[in-house]
Amino acid sequence: MGLEFFTAQKRGSAQLPSSTTPKTAARSAAAGRTRSRSVLKTFNNIKITILCGFVTILVLRGTIGLGNYSTDAEDQTLAEETNRILAEIRSGYDPTDPNDPIEQQRDLFLNETYTLGPKIESWDEDRKIWLSRNPDFPNYVNGKPRVLLVTGSPPNPCDNPIGDHYLLKAIKNKIDYCRLHGIEIVYNMAHLDMELAGYWAKLPLIRKLMLSHPEVEWIWWMDSDALFTDMVFEIPYGKYDEYNMVIHGYPDLLYNQKSWIALNTGSFLFRNCQWSLDLLDVWAPMGPKGPIRDEAGKILTANLKGRPAFEADDQSALIYLLISQKDTWMNKVFVENSYYLHGYWAGLVDQYEEMNEKYHPGLGDERWPFVTHFVGCKPCGSYGDYPVERCLKSMERAFNFADNQVIKLYGFRHKGLLSPKIKRIRNETVTPLESVDQYDFRHAVHGEVGSNS
Repeated sequence: MGLEFFTAQKRGSAQLPSSTTPKTAARSAAAGRTRSRSVLKTFNNIKITILCGFVTILVLRGTIGLGNYSTDAEDQTLAEETNRILAEIRSGYDPTDPNDPIEQQRDLFLNETYTLGPKIESWDEDRKIWLSRNPDFPNYVNGKPRVLLVTGSPPNPCDNPIGDHYLLKAIKNKIDYCRLHGIEIVYNMAHLDMELAGYWAKLPLIRKLMLSHPEVEWIWWMDSDALFTDMVFEIPYGKYDEYNMVIHGYPDLLYNQKSWIALNTGSFLFRNCQWSLDLLDVWAPMGPKGPIRDEAGKILTANLKGRPAFEADDQSALIYLLISQKDTWMNKVFVENSYYLHGYWAGLVDQYEEMNEKYHPGLGDERWPFVTHFVGCKPCGSYGDYPVERCLKSMERAFNFADNQVIKLYGFRHKGLLSPKIKRIRNETVTPLESVDQYDFRHAVHGEVGSNS
């Protein structure tokens, strides 16, 4: 806003009345000049006042935001600037770094062999020595293996803003489960190796965490779009004493049908050992983006039943390795389907009310699924295999179904599986410890599953 509307006042000479004498005219002229100075001073004061007010508005806008002072044009400018900044964040380009080109990629050729890092060959021995020298960091606590749950999401904002909200709910769900079961958790939002972006980003992360946390016995990867829906169930770790990898799948689909969906890498466990490092070393070279991933995708499509033609993904690559090198790897892989380490959401979310009526948490299988995985839903992206509305409603139901099991401890539950609002289900008491002792979740966590009300 400018001050252009304050224009100079033009004063013309007016003819004096015929009855006016020179002396009277002089007095009149003096009075006129006084009045002019007074008017000019008044206008100057008005201009200063307006100018101060204008500066005050600018300060307020800078301090508390636009508020009611913004115009439509200013709002549009702000929106455009925000979108520009978001676009820069999504592109990964840092305008303050002259050495960071917008598209910086390391060229890989088919005759190159990709590696996750230097070859490590004595990890079991080195880790055993480290554990003996660091007794304050045991790999087993109270007879249970130390577990690190790993999950994450891309570093960029979601294309669809609601996606960030559901990423928040998904990590809240995982934190709740880990807190209740004494599991450590890492949430990653950085690409540790840009060549293994997308499906493959988990591999360099898992390897880095194995080497950086020798005290952890199991690394548990879980996709960001997978939710715990049985907050009581606990993985039977003792069942896997002779195994180094636990993954949900079906042996018939794997060995006989060679199906590309025989296993699901959305949720699996890796023991922190040399065997796991060796498997990562032969798994990762199919993942670098560009011609390597494209060519590997053709091999996977040609060898795995039902696989569409697209670039190599980590799940298909693992299945291909386990089939083609069965004698090398399969004796240490436990293909689990007695409970839902991965449960396909489309056949589960509409059954939650029936599960509540007939069963109770702690079962982990089709009666009360341990994990509900939203395969094919992309609330954070701009595409997906299912309508966004269906995915979001289903994710809301799954989250609230699980959250009811958590907030029941505090005497609440959701008003409905599609409602974020909660209601009280237990009155306050002067003897709160009696209510806690009677609550079945605590008994269930210690191996005594109670009834679900």
